[in-house]
Amino acid sequence: MQALISGLQKHFPNGSFTLGNVPYTTAALVTLFTSLANAIAAADAAKASAKEAVAAMRAARVNVGPVMKDLQDFLLATFRTASGTLADFGLEPKAPRTLTAEEKAASAAKAKSTRDARGIVGKRKRASVKGDVTGVVMTPVTEAPAPQPPASPAKSQ
Repeated sequence: MQALISGLQKHFPNGSFTLGNVPYTTAALVTLFTSLANAIAAADAAKASAKEAVAAMRAARVNVGPVMKDLQDFLLATFRTASGTLADFGLEPKAPRTLTAEEKAASAAKAKSTRDARGIVGKRKRASVKGDVTGVVMTPVTEAPAPQPPASPAKSQ
């Protein structure tokens, strides 16, 4: 950008140009290009400043993060039933997540597969064996099965 400005001032000190159907003088072009050069320099400075700020933030997070996590854990353990008090700290009590029917069925299938794969062995061997479940497909029940009449006892003669 600076070379373009210098070239205009050296070769066309009192020049007049029509660019894109708009008339410009050399002074107007120099002012226009200088404004762009200043904007680029300001953006570069802001970018460098932002990089420094992000590096400082990351360094502070490394030091403060573990302490903050420990304090949050302490507060959750201390005030686990007092949601109003936790709200004062900007925290919410952690509720256990309930499993969906599909997740429960998949868990039961995996547990059965693991039991089948392990068989009857010692505890060390049992700990090293894991079941493998693939292709569990859930079929939803859309209507209740028809009730069957109770079986009557057989009459003996």
